[in-house]
Amino acid sequence: QVQLVESGGGLVQAGGSLRLSCAASGSIFKLNAMGWYRQAPGKQRELVAGITSSGRTNYAESVKGRFTISRDSAKNTVYLQMSSLKPEDTAVYYCKLEVTLPLRPQDDYWGQGTQVTVSS
Repeated sequence: QVQLVESGGGLVQAGGSLRLSCAASGSIFKLNAMGWYRQAPGKQRELVAGITSSGRTNYAESVKGRFTISRDSAKNTVYLQMSSLKPEDTAVYYCKLEVTLPLRPQDDYWGQGTQVTVSS
């Protein structure tokens, strides 16, 4: 199976920065698209940023110009660099990886979530 370990969340003041990481381990044949989602209290989970296997990225309008997603395929890791953080960025952040295991179809795997809190 696949294990995802997220790290990098925490408490930061408005205007500050954080870097989230999500590392995958296991019998992985191929990592396809990767993404970061977030869920604030009382709200639905939403896509924050995504990156394809070829490196194409997409962002939610609310984070464009402030967040940057990247991946290190050799390390099976996806990152989210967050800058100019705002209180409305406060949420639990989850990574999602599209993974192909040997002799298995592609499937989605989610990280355990990491709390990001931005104080005003």
